[in-house]
Amino acid sequence: MTELLFRDDAYLRRAEARIIAGSERGIVLDRTLFYPQGGGQPGDSGVLRLADGREVVIADTRKGEGPDEILHIPAPGAILPAAGDLVSAEIDWARRYRLMRMHTCLHLLCAVVPNAGVTGGQIADGKGRLDFDVPGDALDKAAIAQQLNALIAGDHEALPRWISDEELAARPELVRTMSVKPPSGQGRVRLLDIAGVDLQPCGGTHVRRTGEIGPVDVVKIENKGRQNRRVVLAFVG
Repeated sequence: MTELLFRDDAYLRRAEARIIAGSERGIVLDRTLFYPQGGGQPGDSGVLRLADGREVVIADTRKGEGPDEILHIPAPGAILPAAGDLVSAEIDWARRYRLMRMHTCLHLLCAVVPNAGVTGGQIADGKGRLDFDVPGDALDKAAIAQQLNALIAGDHEALPRWISDEELAARPELVRTMSVKPPSGQGRVRLLDIAGVDLQPCGGTHVRRTGEIGPVDVVKIENKGRQNRRVVLAFVG
């Protein structure tokens, strides 16, 4: 089992860790700040620095077979450290921070499009999208952009917190995703609480305040089915 440092501090850029196992399939650490692909958010990239100065380039991060097993995927041709080696793990912070900003922005988008189920979503570097189950032409591009940027400028606090499986079951309205349900059975579920704006389950990494997101543009709204509307966002500048 790997200690998931990113859950407690999404702003952590580097940390010391020990190699548990390593292969081309992936390197397992006893603790990590690398976020694994999930919830529409890409996995982190970065480097593992060995004591002798050599670097292992990490191209991607994925979930393993166990509940908290994280696989740090080495770039092709990278050296493979041995079990027991100490490393200094460092993420590509600039990329991660952009992903954090966009992930938090998509939570705000859920608040701007209320009472609509989310049928899909994806976060990329500098852009993101959510698909909503809404009828006809119910979404107004200009209105969404105005409301979204107002919430960003409002600089609302955004903090993770936990509730029990039982509490979540008693509040089904918190789950906006229609096809993917938050993991349960471990006793508690992680939420992102944007004060007075949005509250829903999420295990991803986020900024602490919405003002960090910066201005965004609603690039387009696409028709992806009878009632499926895709809203695509991108950072301005």
